[in-house]
Amino acid sequence: MVIKSHFYHFFLTALLFLTGCAATQKVNLDPIYITASPGSEIYQGSYPRITDIIHTKLDLNFNWDSAFVIGRAEIDAKPYFNPLNQVVLDAKKFKINSVALVKGYEKQPLKYTYNGKSLSIMLDKTYQRDEKFKLFIDYIAMPNKLKVGYDIQSEDQRGLYFINPAGNEAGKPTQVWTQGETEYNSTWFPTINDPQEKMTQEISLTVPKQMVTLSNGLLDFSSENGDGTRTDSWRMEKPHSTYLTMIAAGSFSIIKDEWRDKEVSYYMEPGFAQNAKLIFGNTPEMLEFFSEKTGVDYPWEKYSQIVVRDFVAGAMENTTASVFFERMNMTEGEFLDETYEDIISHELFHHWFGDLVTCESWANLSLNEAFATYGEYLWNEHKYGRDYADSKSLEDRMAYFQDKSNWEKKVVRFNYQNNEQMFDAVSYQKGGQIMHMLRKAAGDKAFFESLKLYLNKYAYKTAEIHNLRMAFEEVTGRDWNWFFNQWFLASGHPVLQIQTSYDASAKQAVITIQQKQDLNKQPLYTLPMSVDIYFGAKSERHEIVLNKASQTYRFPAPSEPELINVDAEKCILAEKNENKTVQQYTFQYEHAPLFMDRYEAVQNFQSMPLEKTARQYMIKALDDKSWYIRREALAFISKLENAEKESVYEKVKAMALEDERSYVRAAAVTALQEVYKGRDNSKVLEKAAADKAPSVQRAVRK
Repeated sequence: MVIKSHFYHFFLTALLFLTGCAATQKVNLDPIYITASPGSEIYQGSYPRITDIIHTKLDLNFNWDSAFVIGRAEIDAKPYFNPLNQVVLDAKKFKINSVALVKGYEKQPLKYTYNGKSLSIMLDKTYQRDEKFKLFIDYIAMPNKLKVGYDIQSEDQRGLYFINPAGNEAGKPTQVWTQGETEYNSTWFPTINDPQEKMTQEISLTVPKQMVTLSNGLLDFSSENGDGTRTDSWRMEKPHSTYLTMIAAGSFSIIKDEWRDKEVSYYMEPGFAQNAKLIFGNTPEMLEFFSEKTGVDYPWEKYSQIVVRDFVAGAMENTTASVFFERMNMTEGEFLDETYEDIISHELFHHWFGDLVTCESWANLSLNEAFATYGEYLWNEHKYGRDYADSKSLEDRMAYFQDKSNWEKKVVRFNYQNNEQMFDAVSYQKGGQIMHMLRKAAGDKAFFESLKLYLNKYAYKTAEIHNLRMAFEEVTGRDWNWFFNQWFLASGHPVLQIQTSYDASAKQAVITIQQKQDLNKQPLYTLPMSVDIYFGAKSERHEIVLNKASQTYRFPAPSEPELINVDAEKCILAEKNENKTVQQYTFQYEHAPLFMDRYEAVQNFQSMPLEKTARQYMIKALDDKSWYIRREALAFISKLENAEKESVYEKVKAMALEDERSYVRAAAVTALQEVYKGRDNSKVLEKAAADKAPSVQRAVRK
């Protein structure tokens, strides 16, 4: 989920705030963390498998006045392993009309008990492991009657949502949609809440005939009923987890696309549909890229994306039918500020990591979310280059580091009190950073070959973190416990003190690195990393492994290096303190190849406003190829000396109108009004006011 989950929705808002961009997101959902009391012992492992659901068939109608779901369910099931004479299904706030065993064309009534949360059904006999049976349940689901604080913990757990069902809210369409992760689909159909529970399905939806419907899989057939309603029947022939089942209905335009003869479609309200391909149009290319990169072709029947009102998260990766929040209903101007392409790539990558191979327990959520977060990086790297991908990766690092409570949590952790606690910057952003480090440690060829093995081996099944590790070990022939133990199964991150020097008598470059993290709480890390040593514009690369509390490395150097660049790939998730001079940082800015090289230099220049060289390089950064750094440079202008401010005035005016990135134009407008408020900026501001980007318009109005 992003996108990602309730957290992802929160994170987007927080991130826009962090990066200085105005957030216009409708709902801010702050994550709630519940901490176990000292000495308490919690273990949240995989759920026991007792009943195995094979196939679910739903026939659904809706009472729009009462916001009820009128349903009939047929569930094909069998014992998972042990003999079974009773089935327990999750079903929250239902009215159960009847329960029966289906035998041919006959229905045999069965005894059952129901406590408002679970439905216990006594079978007609004891079934053995390979004996199948079919249950029929006639019910009414009432998700709007679920009480917060009693039945559910928050409004975001109703599972199914009626939007403006009476049609009396001006400007808001009538819709119904679902959100099943983590365990909320049981509010609208009887099932088993367990990510391990995988099934095929058929869902028939009867709605007013002017409405459009969407569900998993393909539309099997559609028929008008002669009473102003229509029934659409959707069929999903490949198994997926029960929490990934979805339905949606409302007034939507369907914009069709395709990839390798498979349907790709975008469901948007008619008023926004003209921009559907502007917003979602890279989806076919993403499908091709992810298929080639993983070595596993997109495995599902079709791919649809739908934008709904009042969604409780950023987006959700329901198999073949991802749901997105209404911020995706964008104008062309809004698209200049935020494309939300990371959300689109995130949810799509889930169709490999999360939908095809699913975490077997919520403790292993990172097998879904860390991969989907890294899918954002992979797409950005492919489409826009590493510089851009690394700038987006920096935002993920910031999300992890900004909250110290993240530092105490393991990525794979079994001591949470509530499933929702797993949807945080540790599972997502830290997890994505770990995937990048794993890629760098293994090498590209081994990394992607290991992912291919993992996906093929556990396709349509579930996995835990050790399955991923063993896939890497099988491909590479190397032990990977050291990596998985320190990054996935331990909390925190390394704190590195890095000192570099030149031993002229020995003609050696000297590097001393200390691990300063609290070793009573965090591990002593094993950190393979690259070191680039620069002699003039040329560099020599050396590979080192840090695995002690303090280590010194020496490399031949015929003369004093201009720069010793430790962690040259800038991939280690760590707090780093280095002893570089301003001259070394200027050399790093000029010659080191990565965005993070320049960003590190700029961060240090910003901390040295009294250094003339640092100020000169912040002026130089106004022309940096990264919009992220250009905006940082604009924010620094107020710290320049007066003559320096005057020297860049014309540059700032030009940036306010001409920079390719709207957030940079907005920052330039802000600089004109705050730093140069004594100058006549009226003509520039008048032109900037016509900018289509909302961020620039807001900056002008300040």
